[in-house]
Amino acid sequence: MEAPLSPRDSGKFIAKHSKHVTIDIQGVKKTAELLCEKIEEKEFSVVGWKSHHELNPKSMDEGSVNWVFLVDTLNFSFWSDTEKHKCLVKYKGREYSGYWSLCAAVNKALDEGIPITDASYYASITLEQLKHILRSDTDIHMPLIEERHAVLKETGTILLNKFGGSFLNCVKKCEKSAQKLLQIVVENFPCYRDTATYEGKRVCFYKRAQILVADIYGLLEGKEDAEFHDISSLTMFADYRIPQALVYLGAMKYSDELMKKLKEGVMFQSGDCLEVEIRGCSIWCVELIRDQMLELLAEKGKKAADGINAVLVDFYLWYYAREHRTEMADIPIHCIRCIYY
Repeated sequence: MEAPLSPRDSGKFIAKHSKHVTIDIQGVKKTAELLCEKIEEKEFSVVGWKSHHELNPKSMDEGSVNWVFLVDTLNFSFWSDTEKHKCLVKYKGREYSGYWSLCAAVNKALDEGIPITDASYYASITLEQLKHILRSDTDIHMPLIEERHAVLKETGTILLNKFGGSFLNCVKKCEKSAQKLLQIVVENFPCYRDTATYEGKRVCFYKRAQILVADIYGLLEGKEDAEFHDISSLTMFADYRIPQALVYLGAMKYSDELMKKLKEGVMFQSGDCLEVEIRGCSIWCVELIRDQMLELLAEKGKKAADGINAVLVDFYLWYYAREHRTEMADIPIHCIRCIYY
């Protein structure tokens, strides 16, 4: 079987052939200018990963690496049908939604003495045990609980059988290469194989696999086993929130037909042509934004350009999208329920 194009090459190929999503070069330049203004801010940095949220682990040890692996293995499909009706998890006096509801649930379980981050535990976890751990404090439960259960058991079993039950062993095998760690993940853990067929080509997005690599990089601050010399080879993490931000910022545009479907709340299936175009064009759009940022910074003679990559652009845009959800209400996200994002 033909190997899929890399995420970057997939984005370029999809953007070239896309019929319903286009990239606006002027919007790309304006977005790059906006991000260049944020370079000096703390969140636009490697160490910003830990400071972005109090639920992220702060220690740089094996336990934290396994926390990241568990959370990223379950990091999919958190969107709610409405803002008023969503899964919420209360933890230490605060309510968390979306991805952070998962983090809160995991931390709560650990506080309760449940070894949820140990592969030997979750490889044999029952559905009822997982439902208890991921329980919501509203009547809206975390989506795809059966799929999360299946993914967790499969992943835990593979981690035990191939890597001694610790994701740190995968990190040590990658020889300080982000791309090698990415391949270790997608080759050994089926739930991370995020691919599709588009215009006769096998394309890949590897959203969760790439964010796992980036999260390990952020957790370990790009040091020791995570001193990835090729971290800039990762692309953005193609989901449903970043495309919304890119359209809002004018870097991407949707066709009238696509926008009509989005506003009608049409449910996409993984691999649908429109879904692939949204995700693929987002990848290439962020690549162009990154390139434009490098040019702008070089013109100003700023050395900060060395640290600019698609990972940091993605991190910033994700938080930007969360902070500007109200203003972006007229640009619906594409609706899909799958294990890939």
